[in-house]
Amino acid sequence: MKPPQARPSAWSRMAETISRHFLLKGLGTMLFIALFFGAYFYLLKYPAFPLTVMPRIWADHLIGFAPLALPVYLSLWVYVSLPPLFFSDRRELLHYGLAIALTCLFGLAVFFVWPTAAPPADVDWLKYPDMQFLKNIDAAGNACPSLHVATAVFSGLWLHRLLRGFSAPSWLLWLNALWCAGIAYSTLATRQHVAVDVAAGMALGGLAAWLSLRLHRQRGGRA
Repeated sequence: MKPPQARPSAWSRMAETISRHFLLKGLGTMLFIALFFGAYFYLLKYPAFPLTVMPRIWADHLIGFAPLALPVYLSLWVYVSLPPLFFSDRRELLHYGLAIALTCLFGLAVFFVWPTAAPPADVDWLKYPDMQFLKNIDAAGNACPSLHVATAVFSGLWLHRLLRGFSAPSWLLWLNALWCAGIAYSTLATRQHVAVDVAAGMALGGLAAWLSLRLHRQRGGRA
């Protein structure tokens, strides 16, 4: 009688899944980000309607300016690349890509019909060269909803579900949650957004993730 084979560990199963369709995942993510940036910067530079400056509320005064939050802010582009890695089925991967693409398209449509901008911050950007570089490239426009926050929340909720499917250790789930929260915090700490933008971004990302995860389960997805 053969002894029962031990079930592969969560780490080995995750590593095996990441290796599947790796080229498709990598090229697809890069193409998606490139197309998004093209549309985003076009609307930023050529708004179709007058800009609305978003108001500051009481919550904005609770979080001070923190230039050290810039790396966390920029880490979004690593963070949103993680969920696709944990799909082993090509069809499920494409469904995920469609879901996050529709989320971004909704945000871009809002930016087209209602261009918005964050209010000027009382900060001397010349004292912070790295921050000044960001401001020169990504002016604090296309503000509400914050797609930075929306895509982080969308990715975070999906990543949580995917990691749980692998029985990942709890510390990894907490790390995912803290990273997502840190990105949301960084949009305020770098003065790229105000609290209203962040709240709208959380609502958009949360609703889109909930709907797409529900459809994923109905299709019999593994997550």
